[in-house]
Amino acid sequence: MKIFVLLARLFVAITFLFSGFVKLVDPLGSAYKFQEYFSSDVLNMEFLIPYALPFSILLILIEIMLGVTLLIGFKPKLTTWSLFLITLVFLFLTWYSAFYNKVTDCGCFGDAVKLTPWETFNKNVVLIVLIGFLIYSQKQLKPIMPPNGLKWFTWASFMVFMYISYYVLLHMPLIDFRAYAVGKNIQQGMTEIAVDGLPKIHDFFLETGDGKDLTEELLNTEKVMFVVVYDLDVADKNGFSKVKSVTDLALKNGYTVYGLSSSYIDDLNKLNSKEQLQFEWLFVDGTVLKTIIRANPGIITLNKGTVTGKWNWIDADDFKP
Repeated sequence: MKIFVLLARLFVAITFLFSGFVKLVDPLGSAYKFQEYFSSDVLNMEFLIPYALPFSILLILIEIMLGVTLLIGFKPKLTTWSLFLITLVFLFLTWYSAFYNKVTDCGCFGDAVKLTPWETFNKNVVLIVLIGFLIYSQKQLKPIMPPNGLKWFTWASFMVFMYISYYVLLHMPLIDFRAYAVGKNIQQGMTEIAVDGLPKIHDFFLETGDGKDLTEELLNTEKVMFVVVYDLDVADKNGFSKVKSVTDLALKNGYTVYGLSSSYIDDLNKLNSKEQLQFEWLFVDGTVLKTIIRANPGIITLNKGTVTGKWNWIDADDFKP
């Protein structure tokens, strides 16, 4: 009996720790996923969309901390019942997504591991059974350190996770699991098939204001810099002075520079005039831009389609031509 309790405890704890960590290093990705869940096409709770980021951070911290407390044996009754309730919610959401084909990727493991909706649902069924077994076996969930050690370790873990969340929102994800990560080739990503049957990179088109497609041309150019502004209305306006400095430097060093945005071209031209930006804008789907880089504005460099650098505007000075 004890060995089964230990195995169930380890499996559930490691699953929650892994799931929480891969989202902790990229909380904006989870926020975008919650925006999708809250949309009119899924749960029809659009009033929650503005709160998607704090909601995602809160849920990530709860998820990873429950993994920690289960692993070390801190407050086993509270931990196991909390795990049961949160998994029950996930179970409903993943069933709803799978049965009605609403969300093709739940984002349960961020961008690190992609599962189909039914695979995700089945994973949650296994978890709910194991957690139920752990609730039944609570008395055997012994702590691995003295009470004071449990408290200090729990609080220290929470503070570390809070700092990681703050850091990656200010800069960039600590680990980039997406097909646009540094070192990845975009053309290759267009040929690789994901679990949903679509290419890992799709809907990547670079169009001028008059509809000219520059995708192939720019993906075969050696030194390219893109300034990514997925939505000008919510972009950090303080970032464009640094954008100007880094793009001017790039232009002087032979880079082809374009802005990528889904916003109206008239608004972007006004921005160029106000900030004296020396590059033109291309239209790209907003969802694609949010996938490319977790910054608004953000900067990405390519060499013949291979990503060579990515920066939040705050770190634009780190670009070296």
